[in-house]
Amino acid sequence: MLCVGAALAALAVPATAHGSAGMLVGAAEDAGKQPTLAGAKAQMDLAKLAGLGAIRLTAQWTTGERAPLAGELASLQNAVDAADLDGIAVFLSIYPRGSSVTPRTTQARSDFAAYAASLAQALPTVSSFIVGNEPNLNRFWLPQYGPGGRDVAAPAYDALLARTYDAIKAVSPEAKVIGGAVSPRGNDSVVSRKHSPTTFIADLGRAYRKSGRTRPIMDAFSLHPYEDNSSIPPTLTHPHATTISIADYPKLVRLLAKAFGGTAQLGSGLPIVYDEFGVQSVVPLAKRVAYEGRKPRSERPVAEATQALYYAEAIAITACQPTVSALLLFHVADEPSLDRWQSGLYYADDTPKTSLPVVQHAIDLLHADGVGACDDAGARLFARLAETPAPTSSG
Repeated sequence: MLCVGAALAALAVPATAHGSAGMLVGAAEDAGKQPTLAGAKAQMDLAKLAGLGAIRLTAQWTTGERAPLAGELASLQNAVDAADLDGIAVFLSIYPRGSSVTPRTTQARSDFAAYAASLAQALPTVSSFIVGNEPNLNRFWLPQYGPGGRDVAAPAYDALLARTYDAIKAVSPEAKVIGGAVSPRGNDSVVSRKHSPTTFIADLGRAYRKSGRTRPIMDAFSLHPYEDNSSIPPTLTHPHATTISIADYPKLVRLLAKAFGGTAQLGSGLPIVYDEFGVQSVVPLAKRVAYEGRKPRSERPVAEATQALYYAEAIAITACQPTVSALLLFHVADEPSLDRWQSGLYYADDTPKTSLPVVQHAIDLLHADGVGACDDAGARLFARLAETPAPTSSG
């Protein structure tokens, strides 16, 4: 068996950059939002067992709300308390409940900002707030285009982000407000009502400059760097397309630099959070009873061994990206409906997949030594090490 310590030393190639051991690896998962603390703790313990250090929870706003309903706040509080007990950092994603309630008016933006600020005040141990969810897509934000094909999504999102930034900072000055949460692709079509992330970031920069604002609108930028389907490895780049996935980090940094360089808003140095990245695995026949429906063929789920490899590679690659502060997998456990996401480290019945120990080991390796050589060979070797069980003795 390959000695992990020796192999890690082999990664230290002279004159090659090394990855950070401090990057957070977590998951986007709402299962911890339970009516009791005991129920929330049982769900959060699954994330802790997997070695995950962060959880992204969601809160969905609807028109007229200036604070969450009591039941929603109680379930969020239980999830946050459970995360605190397990030493897990919480990211809270706050966004409109679908494109039909996009906050387009001054009053709606004021209500949304008040809603976000009330959550920051009610949940003081939460220090990271993500504003919006894929505002470059019609599923979550409308309209995308105005008369003559003019972009209206980015200016409206800029106005909401600025208002929410100020509202959260007013009640929690140390909180981190994270903007973007953009989809990794979009066809820039008036007909389909979508923007690519490449176009949206440029449009957001123009909107910010045009606003004349003299303070930031975000402390970090988030992206959902999914590949086109689960069969594609995270090492794939898109040099001639508007898509942005994990391996397109240099493109993303250039876009942020161009969009915000020379303004009060950080550009190239802006911290990046990948707050959704998922690789779906095939549900084995023995576990099929825990699921319902049929899986769309276009999603192309992979074997658990491949899921494990891709997650380990993603951890290695992102740890070598200097401004990336967190990678959140989507999810901790599979969703039971097969037309949704089976990308967890556990099946829908909360029993572990064979990919779980590989990801556990990859996170342990990252935190112990960081990633060795920050190149494709280093990422591949790191992934192979993660697939090799940790030795019980040296040598």
